[in-house]
Amino acid sequence: MEEKRLAVLSVMAEDRAKAEKINAYLAEYGEFVVGRMGIPYRERGVFVMCVVLDAPSSAINALTGKIGSLDGVSAKTLFGKI
Repeated sequence: MEEKRLAVLSVMAEDRAKAEKINAYLAEYGEFVVGRMGIPYRERGVFVMCVVLDAPSSAINALTGKIGSLDGVSAKTLFGKI
């Protein structure tokens, strides 16, 4: 079994309508989600989400790829050295 890694997934979306699809992806990987925080930034017309994950690198990369492939959505992951 692949070793788990601690990571923070940062997401910025220009369209709140994408939130439903993002949440569906997060639910799909829910067993790895430690916590999450979402902030609607109305002045800039975007929403920002940070998700803490404890998962195998392959799962983290797959989730980041799925979310990042949505139009108008950026997703980046920071892996901890822990």
